[in-house]
Amino acid sequence: MQLDVLVVAPHPDDAELGMAGAILKFKAEGLRVGVLDLTSGEPTPFGSLEKRAAETAAATEILGLDWRENLGLPNRSLEPTLAAREQLATVFRRVRPRWLFAPYWEDAHPDHLAATQLVDAARFWSKLSKTEMPGETFHPERIYNYYCVHLKMAIQPAFVLDISDQWERKAASIACYHSQFVEGRSPEPPTFLEKLRDEASYWGKVIGTKYGEPFTSREPIGLASMQSLV
Repeated sequence: MQLDVLVVAPHPDDAELGMAGAILKFKAEGLRVGVLDLTSGEPTPFGSLEKRAAETAAATEILGLDWRENLGLPNRSLEPTLAAREQLATVFRRVRPRWLFAPYWEDAHPDHLAATQLVDAARFWSKLSKTEMPGETFHPERIYNYYCVHLKMAIQPAFVLDISDQWERKAASIACYHSQFVEGRSPEPPTFLEKLRDEASYWGKVIGTKYGEPFTSREPIGLASMQSLV
């Protein structure tokens, strides 16, 4: 399999929270998109392995992903170890994505920080020759970073993607994770999902659309044309 886009998520639901709109937009443009969840995300107060698996499957169906797997690394103690780096690099060699999306590199959640460190290192390792890793050498062209952070940050993204047409399905994919975002939370407004809508509306306002998703990158972003700018 060769993917155009691979989203690496520390936990099931992070890809949906950070960039479900972009995923849906990529799919509408005919790109092959996959998500690799690094951990099960459990334990959580109202979740279980069975619940999370069912919620992930439901969200995956809404997103129409071409591929999704879980690397099975430990939740709450995710670390950028050499063994984990090799596992991730092996996946890169297998699915061969052109573009990688990883969490933003500054966060209060240690799993998110470790995930981004792993993606950076595994991208480099996946091109190494003369190793015991299976598969042919491969180097993804770009790493972009999506925002799914546990800090109250006034961020300055590199670009904001218009997801006005994708917002409703993004919201539906997030709502699939009932154990995380509905169960045990106050029903009084603004609810968690309403806050996410307001945040997407803010990013839409910044670029003159209804809804948006912010992204950044450590590397310069090249443009072939100015025609795609909004």
